[in-house]
Formats: sequence, C-alpha cells, structure tokens
Amino acid sequence: MKKFDANNLVLVRGTLSSAPVRRTLPNGSDIVQIEVTSRDEGGAARSVPVIVHEPIGKDDFTTWDAGTEVVVVGAVVRRFFRSGGGTASRTEVVAARVVRGSQAARVERLLAEVAKVVAAEVAA
Repeated sequence: MKKFDANNLVLVRGTLSSAPVRRTLPNGSDIVQIEVTSRDEGGAARSVPVIVHEPIGKDDFTTWDAGTEVVVVGAVVRRFFRSGGGTASRTEVVAARVVRGSQAARVERLLAEVAKVVAAEVAA
C-alpha cells in the first residue's frame, strides 16, 4: 500500500469520464490512465487526468466503465514531455489509491487514513 504525503495530497471524488486505458511504458512498467469528472454544487463539471502506476491488487481498473463512481487519493504532479518539436506539460494526479465510490466501507477506511495522515502532519 502506498503512503500518502501530507504536503502534496489531493482527494478527488467523481465518475470516470471514459473507460480506463492500460499502457506499458518503454521501461516496462504498467500504468492505467483514467479521467475523473466531478461536479460542483452548481452543476459545473471539472475533469482531471489520473495516472495509476503499476496497478495491482483486487481492483482491475481496466474493467471499470465510464460513469463508475470513484474516490482517488494521490499527489498532483506536472510532467514535461517533447511534443511537436517543443516542450509541453501536463498536470495530473498520480494516484496512491483508487476506490469505487459504491464501496462505502472502503471509502470510509480510505478517508480515515487520509485524515490520520493530515492530523499527524498538523500535530508535528
């Protein structure tokens, strides 16, 4: 289980905008790319790209469909890459944990773990 960094911690709750995409990187590691869309109280949609490195465990993200509710905890990163002869960047969330929103007990445990990490940082 990946640890959370209280200095760069993001929590996103929403639905998958599209089906997850699994890719193998040139270094041989696997990632799953998901796009999570959440709506504010006024109904405005906000989407964020999420990367899950080396996804393992009982959750197979590639079987989840667009519209699946999820809760993501991770860190915000900005990565740079070559594009069209220049340098481009993308801001995304690198997930430490992704849980289906419909699994209330798992979501509660995840939120309790996040609260514990934040409380420990505040107390330090």
